[in-house]
Amino acid sequence: MNIFKATLERTLPWLLIICGTIGLAAAFIIMIEKIHLLQDPSFRPSCDLNPVISCGSVMASHQSNAFGFPNPIIGLIAFPVVITTGVLMAAGIKMKRWYMLVLQAGTIFGLAFVHWLFFQSTYRINALCPYCIAVWIITITTFWYVLLYNLRTHYIRLPEKLSAFMQKHHLDILFFWLLILAALILKHFWYYYGPLLGF
Repeated sequence: MNIFKATLERTLPWLLIICGTIGLAAAFIIMIEKIHLLQDPSFRPSCDLNPVISCGSVMASHQSNAFGFPNPIIGLIAFPVVITTGVLMAAGIKMKRWYMLVLQAGTIFGLAFVHWLFFQSTYRINALCPYCIAVWIITITTFWYVLLYNLRTHYIRLPEKLSAFMQKHHLDILFFWLLILAALILKHFWYYYGPLLGF
């Protein structure tokens, strides 16, 4: 457990920087392409590849403006905070408990939002955006490792056995989590991908 704690303290800053950078880049690309689509309804986004991988369908949906403005704006605000946190931690600055709890609250909001977007995109819009999927993955990963860090520093407390299990099997849990989402997507869009795969 102590080895995991030491490893997490070394790797979390870089994980936040990497995840934040990927998320910021994805949000920026989505925002630019959404602006182009608003200016020209005939514009075809770069990731319109087939009936399933269709960013244009996602961007044109009302779910893409969940709070009355384009969803990528949230990422353009939130991901720089994640990156900055990682940079500060990499510089050796120990973040205060209140700050890490606020960051955790932000990741919980992000977690709930990306799962809502997953449901809406998969089961209501019936189309997927690769950039959005990248944001889903890095948001889940960020939430998970910020939570594990807060458990290790006792900023958040859970029953000891549960906390120990989560930390021991952190990669297994994250992989299984993402695998479930991937399986749900594949099952829902099997009508398209099944024949392509020869089934």
